[in-house]
Amino acid sequence: MAKREKEFGVELSQAMAEKGPLCVGIDPHPALLEAWGLSDDAVGLREFSLRVVEAMAGQVAAVKPQSAFFERHGSKGIAVLEQTLEELRQAGLLSILDVKRGDIGSTMAGYAQAYLSDESPLAADAITLSPYLGFGSLSAAIELAQQNNRGVFVLDLTSNPEGASVQHARGADGVAVAATICQGVAQANKAAIDAGQLGSIGMVVGATVGDAVANLGLDLAASGGPLLAPGVGAQGAGAPELEQVFTNARPQVLASTSRGVLKAGPKVDDLREAAKMACETVKNALH
Repeated sequence: MAKREKEFGVELSQAMAEKGPLCVGIDPHPALLEAWGLSDDAVGLREFSLRVVEAMAGQVAAVKPQSAFFERHGSKGIAVLEQTLEELRQAGLLSILDVKRGDIGSTMAGYAQAYLSDESPLAADAITLSPYLGFGSLSAAIELAQQNNRGVFVLDLTSNPEGASVQHARGADGVAVAATICQGVAQANKAAIDAGQLGSIGMVVGATVGDAVANLGLDLAASGGPLLAPGVGAQGAGAPELEQVFTNARPQVLASTSRGVLKAGPKVDDLREAAKMACETVKNALH
């Protein structure tokens, strides 16, 4: 496993500037495998994943494999995930592994070693984390990511309706949980902010959360990190919604799409064209 030479935030910023602010998911759920004429097993999973990697090479800033759709196939699926991450590295694509891990103490450290250690075959350039055992519970992952020039995206304001019951809740000090997470991310990115760089500790903020950012008092721009934003373009969020949610933090937004591009498969050329169109839509919406 090769060590990362550049900090994730710096490399992501460069990739977004060169290729556009788009991240395409690898979500090989059963319906998509069937639509592509592939078997719902490790063989179909491998063909699906490697075809997406081939199509996205040189086209997008990052690719986000969804770990759940690999895990459902057991050890053979995990082997395909390992191969997919390696193929992404070989293709020069930044990988964001969507695992949404969150735990405490040695267990969190174990997850960190699995996905952020240079020695791990499952190491990604960045992973998603859930902070709802307390932002401090993520310290082992954040520290290892920074040590190894990798990144994390912390769930902050997600687009699912159930999320509001936790994310919008306020503590005794009146500060919303989502705002506390944003403040923690800003602190973790302090060195990068002071250096005038995009930090490697990002957040997941849905592009369809409406006025929640303003109502809860989040300063997304001050977080200093990338903002992974599902919901842009075909999923409903255009320029007005992005202005409302992200305001002056729009340069930090990395829009995430999966089915919007993957439904164009199975041909590589069709996937590539769909990614180009999605990227143009995102650029227009953000600017």
